[in-house]
Amino acid sequence: MRTLLPYMRKYIVYAVLCPLFMILEALADIFIPYLMSRIVDVGIANQDIEYIVKVGLIMVGAALLAMFFGVVSAHFGARAGFGFAAEIRQQAFEKVQSFSFANLDQFTVPSLITRLTNDCNTIGQVTMMSLRMAVRAPFLMLFALIMAFNMNAELARVFMVAVPLTAAIIGAVLPKARPLFQKLQTRVDRVNAVIQENLIGIRVVKSFNRQHHEEKRFKERNDALKNTALYAISLVISIMPMLNLIVYSTIIAVLWFGGKQVSAGTMGSGELISFITYITQVLISLMMMSFFFMQLLRGSASAARIIELLNTEPEIKEPKQPVKELKDGSVSFEHVSFSYPGSREKTLKDITVHIKSGEIVGIIGSTGSSKTTLVQLIPRLYDVTEGSVKVGGVDVREYDIRALRDQVAFVLQKNTLFSGTIRENMLWGNENATDEQIIKALKQAQAWEFVSKYEDGLDHRVEQGGDNFSGGQKQRLTIARALLKSPKIIILDDSTSAVDMATDAKIQRVFKSELKDITTIIIAQRIASIQHADKIIVMHEGKIESIGDHATLIKASPIYREIYESQQKGVGMDCIIEEIE
Repeated sequence: MRTLLPYMRKYIVYAVLCPLFMILEALADIFIPYLMSRIVDVGIANQDIEYIVKVGLIMVGAALLAMFFGVVSAHFGARAGFGFAAEIRQQAFEKVQSFSFANLDQFTVPSLITRLTNDCNTIGQVTMMSLRMAVRAPFLMLFALIMAFNMNAELARVFMVAVPLTAAIIGAVLPKARPLFQKLQTRVDRVNAVIQENLIGIRVVKSFNRQHHEEKRFKERNDALKNTALYAISLVISIMPMLNLIVYSTIIAVLWFGGKQVSAGTMGSGELISFITYITQVLISLMMMSFFFMQLLRGSASAARIIELLNTEPEIKEPKQPVKELKDGSVSFEHVSFSYPGSREKTLKDITVHIKSGEIVGIIGSTGSSKTTLVQLIPRLYDVTEGSVKVGGVDVREYDIRALRDQVAFVLQKNTLFSGTIRENMLWGNENATDEQIIKALKQAQAWEFVSKYEDGLDHRVEQGGDNFSGGQKQRLTIARALLKSPKIIILDDSTSAVDMATDAKIQRVFKSELKDITTIIIAQRIASIQHADKIIVMHEGKIESIGDHATLIKASPIYREIYESQQKGVGMDCIIEEIE
């Protein structure tokens, strides 16, 4: 509660007014059975039509007031509950945005989605119920007990049996429900995981004709969720027949003993009717409280998952006095070693290399040689385990993270475009960029040649994930987006793998001739993409095997030479080399 209650501050007025109106509604509801007894015992008994009409109108007024108080309370409760949930969701989303890659490795994407949607919605619903049902039920029960004892203390003794028995049943069931609701949220995570994975890879599923396999996998998780939900609901429902039995048994007892009092003339018929109404209100209040506690258990399970997210400290933290400007694009790795969180194995081992500002550096190596891991340390997507990474002569851990990443453009292996237009996607690189600047960047990335053919040009629609573009087109668009940042360092992580060799050569020529002031680091599988580089780093099993230019490595590096020769056999490269040079 200490963690979550501060997010209610914005809605505190609604949170206070909701239970107040709920109490007023309970008072109005309590007053109605008393008026009904007056109509029966006084108005009907004396055949006083005027009295019946007068009290009847008061009853109608009380019912209207109860309805008004209930509607207003529901409105305030919804504003407070779902506003509270919205604040928590916003804070949780901002927390996720602050996470490093190491933090994101701790939570699965489906789990984060469930926490930000399903869990937050549950918290909102339970909060609304807490402000309404958790107030109405005990106050209605209290007022009804007071009225019942005031009306007939002897007959009200039935509550001494009914109330403890009801409380005992509820107390026996609640502890069994909590772990079920926690398990239920985990099952939701697993269903979300298979849905997300399937929809992202739907083209692969169809191309391999694996729909039946995916349907079977989904059915297993969906059935597990269904069975857990049914078990939890069955447990909740199981107490309802027992509570109903108590309610009807109590009513029968009251009718039996109250009927005798009516026959003896010590109790009016109207009082007996009202007394039964109060009994029903008391026991229904207990049932409402049991239902609320069930929901509260589910809410507590969701709250625990949200609090776990909110309490997770970002692995990468801002320094107390951050450096906010990069002097230049030089990069130095000094005895850098790195292990992924939770792993004892070193992915990078004692890396030392110096890159001058404005240099073009190629990185090549076999799959799993940790090329991507190495460059991810430059913009602090991860922090080093040992050693230091310096940009512009300053340790990256001393920079303001925003300032550092604004000057380090990173084009990832997985090209991500967002739904919208080409212009909107380009503005991610520079939100103030003009159309002329966007077109220049598109030309440099060799993307203008296809963008210019669209009738709507920069306003051409981009579907979710950029699915209406080919792999090579997406790569060129993401390179253009990175160039719009006007960075001091640009990192291309195998970002031209889907581009044909001629276009790749044009892109490399642009970097060589037009972007001389930008430090360019290119991870590539094709030697043609990096052989023009000032220096090439050959990686092998997390270490630097060799450093040099193309000619030097052909002679000195067995790994580089093997890659070069294997590619020469597959494709004639001479024309490409000449074009780059």
